[in-house]
Amino acid sequence: MNGPVIGGEGGAVAGMKRFSGTIGIEQGSPVLFNDYAHDGPMWTGEGPREVRLPQSFEARFLAPPAVSIGISMWDIDGNKNSRVDISAERITTGGFEIVFRTWADTRVARIRADWMAIGPVRDEDDWEVS
Repeated sequence: MNGPVIGGEGGAVAGMKRFSGTIGIEQGSPVLFNDYAHDGPMWTGEGPREVRLPQSFEARFLAPPAVSIGISMWDIDGNKNSRVDISAERITTGGFEIVFRTWADTRVARIRADWMAIGPVRDEDDWEVS
């Protein structure tokens, strides 16, 4: 077998990003919303709802990085079903959007997401000849 196997029997197979040179890592932990404080739509609404929060990288990557994201804190009504979906979308060398979705009668007071971006960066010893 050539290379690693990602996934398993019957599982989804993902492509591997290969980088050469210097690898950079950046992290963040923003609160996406606090709808309980002002009766916002995630707390009082029903049906499909979505919040998008742009994130900018402190330094640009040389190519769009791999971004991993997860919920690190949630405050959700315990009397309703907890339906949540979180993802990173529109990933570029300069940033991405955190997208949080819920639906039906789920009531979400607030959410914090932790993310990590890993990708190629310029090495301080790199230089260009013109």
